[in-house]
Amino acid sequence: MLALSSNTTQPGSDQATQQNADAISDQSNNDASTPTDSTGFQMTAGDFRNKFNAAVGKYRLNGLAITRLTMNESSTDQATSTFEYAFNDELRMIGIVNADEQIQEIKLYGTGNVNEPTRGVLLTAIATLILTTHSEYTYNDAQDVIQDIGLLERDVNQSEFDETTVRDGFQYRFQVQNDGTSVFEITTVE
Repeated sequence: MLALSSNTTQPGSDQATQQNADAISDQSNNDASTPTDSTGFQMTAGDFRNKFNAAVGKYRLNGLAITRLTMNESSTDQATSTFEYAFNDELRMIGIVNADEQIQEIKLYGTGNVNEPTRGVLLTAIATLILTTHSEYTYNDAQDVIQDIGLLERDVNQSEFDETTVRDGFQYRFQVQNDGTSVFEITTVE
C-alpha cells in the first residue's frame, strides 16, 4: 500500500531560494501564454513550472520544487518539443509541448523498488501534478483523484497495475511497466 504524505522531504540544496529567483525570472512568460480556448493544460512550460512550485510552496512539499526545466526543441523527426526535469535519481518528469508552446501531456517516471518508503515522493509528486493542472483543487481533491485511480487501495498488485480516471477534462493514468518503472501521465480529453 502506498501512503500519501502532505509533507515530503528530500535531500538537496536550498531550493526555496532558487524557486523564488526562478519564479521572478519567469514572470514575463505568464502574461502572454494563456491560450484563448478552454481545453487542455492552457500553460507553457514556464507557466507549468511556476504553478508547480506554487503548489509545492503552498503545501510545504519540501525538496520537490522544480529549479530549471531542460527544454528539447522539436526536430524533423519529432513534431513536438519536450521538457524534462529530474527530481532525483529515481524520479523524473517529461512534458510534451505543441507548436504553440502549450503543454499537451505530462509523464512522471518513478524507478526503484515499489515497496520502498521513498515511493511517498512519487505519490507526493503525483498529487502536485494534479494540483498544478487544476489550480482550484485542494490537496484533498488531489488525494481523491489518486483514490479514483486505485493507488490508495490496501491490496494493490503493483506489478500488474494499470488504472485510469477522468476528471474535469483530464485523463489521469498510473501504470507499472514490466521493468518495474511506475508511470503517471496526464493528458487532455475531449
